[in-house]
Amino acid sequence: MVNPIRKAVFPVAGLGTRFLPATKATAKEMLTIVDRPALQYVVDEAIEAGIEHMVFVTGRGKGVIEDHFDSAFELEATLKSRNKTKELEQLQRELPKAGTTSFTRQQAPLGLGHAIWCARDIIGNEPFAVLLPDMLMKAEKGCLKQMLTAYEKHGGNVLALEKVPHDQVSKYGVVAVGGQDETGYEITGMVEKPKTEDAPSDLIISGRYILQPEIFDILTHQEPGAGGEIQITDAMIKLMKTQRFTGFEFDGITYDTGSKIGFLTANVAYALERPELGGEFRAEIEKLLGR
Repeated sequence: MVNPIRKAVFPVAGLGTRFLPATKATAKEMLTIVDRPALQYVVDEAIEAGIEHMVFVTGRGKGVIEDHFDSAFELEATLKSRNKTKELEQLQRELPKAGTTSFTRQQAPLGLGHAIWCARDIIGNEPFAVLLPDMLMKAEKGCLKQMLTAYEKHGGNVLALEKVPHDQVSKYGVVAVGGQDETGYEITGMVEKPKTEDAPSDLIISGRYILQPEIFDILTHQEPGAGGEIQITDAMIKLMKTQRFTGFEFDGITYDTGSKIGFLTANVAYALERPELGGEFRAEIEKLLGR
């Protein structure tokens, strides 16, 4: 019997420099995929998986995220007065219940490991999920919900994995794997951004984690690693000495919205899927490509 995953951490303190000047005064996580902030899709994935409490690790200029997950009295009153029932109902439906969101600051950009560590007092002594907001996992069943099948069988820690062309492995955290069953691989090692010739496989860590709380003790004393940042991969390597790590290849497509190409591709993919937009949008794309 494993402890349930009730809480999730969303590291949203990044500056979004690749999207300047758009992100000069707007949080990169709030850039829209069609008509919804990218972050909303990731939160929806967490809720689908049964997450009860969402912890956002923010930074300066990220107040708009807190506002987004709060009620907007003036807007709702205006919608009501104009009989915008559909829009009002959508806002109310997506509003988190009181007490189910927490916000904490990462005062300096010291890496993903440090961002996760900043949530330690809110998470407490229980397993938790981490969802990177740049990574949109488009799937019939959400990636985190799929990962729960591996967690329920093996317990311990679970990482979402994805295969990439071998010449691209140096961009990611890469795992070495051992035995495999229907829920995934046993992870036997991992390395952050290895040289292509040194990579143990073509399986990369893909933005979703289920971690045990002992990771916080390790992160407390973790020295900076690649890029001068506190890397979560380095901490997981230490935790692997005493706890199991399972790698789960999820069924779906990943869009890295932290890159311009990934962001634009995600907009096209999600727009084409929308019944009220897809047909007309496809026709417009075909016109552009036919020029």
